[in-house]
Amino acid sequence: MLGIPLGIIFGCMGWFVVRYILTSFYTVNQNERAVKTSFGRAQRLDQTTTLTLPMSATLRPDERARYSWPQLRIIRPGGPYFKWPWERVYKVSVATETSNMAHDHEDPSANAHGRILEAVTKDQLNTGLEGQMRYRVSEHNVYAYLFGVKQPIVHVTAYFVAILRERLAKFEAPAAMRQALTGSVDVNAMAGISINDIRKNLSALNDVMEEDCQSSEARYGVMLDASLITAIDPPPEVESALAAINTAHNEVSSDISLAQAAADQKLVQSKRAVEIETLNAHAEVEPLVALAAQLKALQASGPEVLQAYVRNVRLQLYAKAQHVILQEKSHG
Repeated sequence: MLGIPLGIIFGCMGWFVVRYILTSFYTVNQNERAVKTSFGRAQRLDQTTTLTLPMSATLRPDERARYSWPQLRIIRPGGPYFKWPWERVYKVSVATETSNMAHDHEDPSANAHGRILEAVTKDQLNTGLEGQMRYRVSEHNVYAYLFGVKQPIVHVTAYFVAILRERLAKFEAPAAMRQALTGSVDVNAMAGISINDIRKNLSALNDVMEEDCQSSEARYGVMLDASLITAIDPPPEVESALAAINTAHNEVSSDISLAQAAADQKLVQSKRAVEIETLNAHAEVEPLVALAAQLKALQASGPEVLQAYVRNVRLQLYAKAQHVILQEKSHG
């Protein structure tokens, strides 16, 4: 053995077995997906990319070439699996995770230690936002998450915050709400830009954020499941003014509601009165119409029949009358 002691040989063989054979087996948990690389290159599926998937529809035409990520061979949950010493396994969790939107992953002390995110509204007020964002790694774009972006969660969080601040700076109340408040859609008052209206439309703002962030899956391999903006806090110096605006708005809304209720009640009463008078008129006209039809039928039977009918009616009236005044006929 060229003078090499057997102990060293067996020791090297044992180290090789432990280092490269026993540790080459691995498993993948239920909430994980794995990707294997060989000499640093991930195993791919032919030449397909994310541009062939529905997620690419969220990209602008000028972004499609930039975010054309290859499709990788995904290792499903299970095992044990085996890898060679020159291969490496990357595992990612596909479970939904929740993060405070004000948390800065690079500087935890920023944004009041991750409690409040500052943003400027359209009426130039610096407000504080509180809320959460839920996200998960896209199983169909693992390449972008593992190899496309250096710190994908940091990148996606910054991307989300940038869109949120832009949306908040341009936010206007829906046209239906502006028309309900002012009677017109074309208004330049606070009805379209104030913090009050943003608070009343948090659900609409959350929906818009989800729609705007749909491209994060195709861009960075992270899907935004939901954004939950729970509170918008104005500066302390304008809080009392906003409270007064809310009080005045509530009073005006109450007066408008009462006026509308009274008007609706009068309208219903008017319609009912018209219906009653119409029915009364029909009740008075119907006997006359029936009598006219009866007289017409009698006349069609002959003039003697109509005269007999008139004579019978006259006799019935005479029987009911207590006094009868007749006109004296003149003698010629």
